[in-house]
Amino acid sequence: MDRFASALRSLLGPARVMDEPHERILYESDGLTLHRSPPALVLFPETTEEVSSCLRLAAEHDVPVVPRGAGTGLSGGAVAPAGAAVLALTRMRRILEIDPIERRCRVQPGVANLALNAAAEKRGLRFAPDPSSQQVATIGGNVAENAGGPHTLLHGVTATHVRSLTVVLAGGDVVAFGREPGPDWVGLLCGSEGTLGVVTEIEADLIPAVEEARVFLAAYARTEEAIAAVSGVLTSGVLPVALEMMDGEVLATLESAFGYRFPQGARSVLIVEIEGLAAGLDEEADLALAALQSRNPLEIRTARDARERAALWRVRKQAFGALGRASPDYYTQDGVVPRSRIAELLETIRRIGERESMKIANVFHAGDGNLHPILLYDARVPGEIERVLHAGGEILRACVAAGGSITGEHGVGLDKREYLSLLFEPHEIELMTKVRDLFDPRHTLNPGKIFPTARGCAEGGRRGLA
Repeated sequence: MDRFASALRSLLGPARVMDEPHERILYESDGLTLHRSPPALVLFPETTEEVSSCLRLAAEHDVPVVPRGAGTGLSGGAVAPAGAAVLALTRMRRILEIDPIERRCRVQPGVANLALNAAAEKRGLRFAPDPSSQQVATIGGNVAENAGGPHTLLHGVTATHVRSLTVVLAGGDVVAFGREPGPDWVGLLCGSEGTLGVVTEIEADLIPAVEEARVFLAAYARTEEAIAAVSGVLTSGVLPVALEMMDGEVLATLESAFGYRFPQGARSVLIVEIEGLAAGLDEEADLALAALQSRNPLEIRTARDARERAALWRVRKQAFGALGRASPDYYTQDGVVPRSRIAELLETIRRIGERESMKIANVFHAGDGNLHPILLYDARVPGEIERVLHAGGEILRACVAAGGSITGEHGVGLDKREYLSLLFEPHEIELMTKVRDLFDPRHTLNPGKIFPTARGCAEGGRRGLA
């Protein structure tokens, strides 16, 4: 490792190679702090050429490498195993081009999602994917996890918007993948979580800025009424850009932390946004509002302008911060179920929390069934981490049994790798690993992620759960 570090300092300069314990500990986890492991080194390249040289040196010295963006991920995907180096891409933050005619952009992976949107907005455009951490989450991280966000319902996840990628493979070779005829390599790389290559340049589509939008916040006394309202909106002939839900636990925490006020007795709140051309949007707004009103809401608030829209969305975006104030630690899961099974799964989650004497809050993307149960706990209590991991696993099993998946946008990473076999048969997982072998035969890029270990779950795959 000393010779490797010395070669890197010659390449990048001493300031861009961190190896002191107090420096490395800052990179021991991502946003999911349950899993921690400090890397042996942290490297800060600034160009594709430097990334290529770093990976060549890593291959020569047999050092595993973990690509990392801003570290906002929630699957342990950026955690380095013992002896691995972290390749931090946050200094690769140049917006290389914004083309308003072609409605596209070229960026380095360290560009923050919100920074790209701020630059695109000046040209009447935007980058549609908007993870809740978009203030700091990077475009490279969005690609690695195939990130979604509240507006996924209408605009789709990151892969929908990516045109081409420049990628450095494990041995240092640089390749470019586009949307040409043949295999969809771009689609394969989006969501591969840094296991196939290191993305160093992204060309992505931009869409026109919002001309007009309406946002509603509807509060309900019963969860069943809120879920019925979700179905009502989606069958009304309107496809919202976003349809979010928060439960009573989240509402109480928001009131305590930030002074928000919700109607007495509210157990669920929906946030619904529709957007489009000003002409005709009022008609769609009326249809959505009628669907919300048909399920006995305690109150409906309507945003009349951009300032009020931002205020209603702030309620949703501050939910995780409020829960962070209310509990020493929390663990966010990311299962997906069909919309018709949301009520059933929320009840299952409630029973799991009750059985484990654990508070579980729910704030999630109701429009596409992407649940985010948040398990509140205190890591200082002996046995708590094991207990919360067990409860999280029970939730994932319930999601798969209901016809869903173990992740909608956070990725598999380290946290959910042992549950991949709930979805796939052994021969299917073997095929996936063979694809990885083509890109990285020695599995030196982000090792230990996505695929089950030898001791992993052997529960029969999806057909065994039918």
